Amino acid sequence: MTEELAQQHLEFTFPAVGIMRSCYKAKFGIPRQPGLVEEAKGAIELIPPYNQPNAVRGLEDFSHIWVMFVFHLAIREGWKATVRPPRLGGDKRIGVFASRSPFRPSPIGLSVLKMERIVQGDHGKLVIEVTGQDILDGTPILDIKPYLPYTDSIPDAIGGFAPTAPNAEALKVIVSPKAERDFEVIGRRGNLSFKNLAIKVISADPRPAYQREDGRVYGVFLDGYEVIWRADGDSAEIIGVEKVKKES
Repeated sequence: MTEELAQQHLEFTFPAVGIMRSCYKAKFGIPRQPGLVEEAKGAIELIPPYNQPNAVRGLEDFSHIWVMFVFHLAIREGWKATVRPPRLGGDKRIGVFASRSPFRPSPIGLSVLKMERIVQGDHGKLVIEVTGQDILDGTPILDIKPYLPYTDSIPDAIGGFAPTAPNAEALKVIVSPKAERDFEVIGRRGNLSFKNLAIKVISADPRPAYQREDGRVYGVFLDGYEVIWRADGDSAEIIGVEKVKKES
């Protein structure tokens, strides 16, 4: 039976039910797992014909949701049987099905997100506001399911090469005087939590495991701004924050 299925080379096509509107505007800086940066805010914008209030009736009774999505910027021709997880330093290879790498035969991701509220707007707009997401802005959403604590949480589960959460404060972050002024301006524009978001993302050390040279300058794109920072040992300094110019 297995050989027959392999010969048929089964493929399926699924529609996107929504689009993620996220504070993460580029892949670099996105946490490696959901829930690590609680300050991250986002919203799933349901698209027609799925933007019906009836489709989310009763969902408000749950605190968390499973979100299935497509790694739309990680789609490659072909696939490899092994990957190098950042958690193992980027050197050791393990099987692709023993990892959460986005480079998969089917580039599908699955995250548990905290649901804040469901908002129905004008002209049929329906969004599910979430926090703690690890999903890029513009990502197609394939499905949404309620999280059930009694079955989805297994206290005695074994976590393989990742038995505990990564260090959320791998880097001690300091803010330069210029960056402090930049954050103040952003706060006056209404984004009062932006500074905390930037510090939390950088403190988790988003650098690739193979890239650890001191003095190198990085940029993380968050909520329409580029946060520029420099790494030095186990610390990082935010140098400044620049507003990203929209392409004309």
